[in-house]
Amino acid sequence: MNKEEKMGLTEGSEYKITSLGGRDTVLETEGVFKGFISIGLDETGLLIELSASHGDRAGKIRIVPLHVILLIDILSAKADDKKDDDKGISHYVG
Repeated sequence: MNKEEKMGLTEGSEYKITSLGGRDTVLETEGVFKGFISIGLDETGLLIELSASHGDRAGKIRIVPLHVILLIDILSAKADDKKDDDKGISHYVG
């Protein structure tokens, strides 16, 4: 990966997320990343469509708050189709 290539979560990619669960436990979430969601005023979470490994919950959406994430494994990555509209052009505001 070169210096200009940015790493990030891409919609449609498959991830396995390990996060804090209840007391002294961890929660594993495996599925397809659908995007980010705002939770309340100052919290953000990941939207994950659960995979078949979750049994009868497969296909449901789970919100994983960012502050509880311990690690993210990339199972399959899709290319980021979003175009960079900035193109290095500075903008004047004011």
